[in-house]
Amino acid sequence: NISIPGSTTGTVTNADGEFSFKVKDSIHAKEVEISHLGYFNSKIELNGKDVEEQTVWLTPYTNMLDEVIIHARDPRYLVEEAIKKIPANYSSKHSLLTGFYRETAQKGRRYINISEAVIDIYKTPYDEGVDRDRVQIFKGRKLLSQKASDTLAVKLLGGPNLSVYVDVVKNPDLLLDPNILPYYAFRMEESVMLNDRPHYVISFQPQAILPYALYYGKLYIDKERLSFSRAEFALSMDDRNKATEAILRKKPFGLRFKPVEVAFLVTYKERDGMSYLSYIRNEVRFKCDWKRKLFSTNYTIVSEMVVTDGKEQNTSIPYRMSFKADQSLSDKVSDFADENFWGAYNIIEPTESLENAVYKLKKQHKN
Repeated sequence: NISIPGSTTGTVTNADGEFSFKVKDSIHAKEVEISHLGYFNSKIELNGKDVEEQTVWLTPYTNMLDEVIIHARDPRYLVEEAIKKIPANYSSKHSLLTGFYRETAQKGRRYINISEAVIDIYKTPYDEGVDRDRVQIFKGRKLLSQKASDTLAVKLLGGPNLSVYVDVVKNPDLLLDPNILPYYAFRMEESVMLNDRPHYVISFQPQAILPYALYYGKLYIDKERLSFSRAEFALSMDDRNKATEAILRKKPFGLRFKPVEVAFLVTYKERDGMSYLSYIRNEVRFKCDWKRKLFSTNYTIVSEMVVTDGKEQNTSIPYRMSFKADQSLSDKVSDFADENFWGAYNIIEPTESLENAVYKLKKQHKN
């Protein structure tokens, strides 16, 4: 995570650890802070000039905590207490967040779809439900494979609305509903350091069979504030039909869909004693094949959303302008023609593999 201490401005590195970070002069920032799970935070001093080609070294955190005290606590009790403290630990005001969203689709190892967007995310207070939370596409672009055989004919739950649906603290129906907790077995894991603060790590797994799929995962809870700082979870594949029902929204008749993995990562960032949504990642791997065909095709869809800025705002995004659950980002945005498309906006830097994919897809379009 990359951020300006005490502000809402931030971004994340790509998978290669690379990042670019655009800081407005009006912020008067003196330093940029870099954080990573299990490491002490590090800072880059700013002197009013561009800082380029900087390598940041992080120091591992050596866990010296009293394990006896940690393991004496009941893990489910800690989760329940953290749920009770959500109204006190998370924003009690309406807010409008700015985020960068990227969605890639791969057929085997080959990229067939790349879509990106700057999005506006309207969030009501965290003691309210997600019914009035909305997402609007502010600016976006796409790059699609020109091969007819690469057309992805399925519609999955997610898209830019991940920032609403997968905010587990605000959407307890997904994971943190007190009525759902008895269906899970909780276990205390070794504590870790996150954002220079000690955290409980509590793993969970299903211990009941329900009509719908449950999750496996880990929750990271701040030891002092009892706030959720991070959630890693994956949909149980014990029953493939239930997993399919959880994520598949539409497919052509005769196409067989088999989920392989559905994993999520959600993080929150503290500012002035309150926690705010920071980053969401979703990876879906599945197989598709048509009846009477001998071999199936492997697909991977990866979605990332990072909150790059935010402010208090009571005015909601009009419903007619919001991104709907039945829409596709590729249908809402333009192409990759403008090299300077993002301007002053913070984005997630593309990895080397993604840059190569963009180059190959652009060649397809020119041909």
